Amino acid sequence: MTTGTPPPTARKRSRARTFVPLAFAAWAVLEIWLLIVVADVAGGFTVLLLLAAGVALGAVVMKRAGRRAFRNLTETLQQMPGQPGAGAGGSSPAPSSTRGNGFLMLAGLLIMIPGMISDVAGLLLLVPPVRSALSGYAERSLDRRMRAAGPGSLSDAFQQARMHRPDGKVVQGEVIREEPTTPDDPRPPLAP
Repeated sequence: MTTGTPPPTARKRSRARTFVPLAFAAWAVLEIWLLIVVADVAGGFTVLLLLAAGVALGAVVMKRAGRRAFRNLTETLQQMPGQPGAGAGGSSPAPSSTRGNGFLMLAGLLIMIPGMISDVAGLLLLVPPVRSALSGYAERSLDRRMRAAGPGSLSDAFQQARMHRPDGKVVQGEVIREEPTTPDDPRPPLAP
């Protein structure tokens, strides 16, 4: 017996959902292999000391980056247009002092993760020219994507996510319930 509706088709899996788990697994295997190689050459105690130093250095870097970001946020919020101490026209602090805090935190996180590849990537992010180049690239990429998205697309996406039901049907509308009042209503009217 058929109902006349076509069966739901499965969505095609994106490349990112396919390759990101594979890349993560390959990265983890490579990190473990490198730790074993370094332990064979330098000894297990040396690897343990390197891992402990990485966790400590990563925590210091993350704490410093967090304090720097909080200080920049506080300075920006305290500078209001028209107040003394604000820049020309109430401008925000220099872009060089506020850029790269996220990459500093990422550097600290990468250093804290056990492994040699992540440590090297984290140490590279501590170099200011590398960090500023990545920050500029990320800013240009985000700007390009925001321009391509069009106005209001983010709010429209949230609106669409709220309206769509799990089965794919769209339910839009407004419910208005009108209750007729009868004189023999047992409830008294509300007094102001």
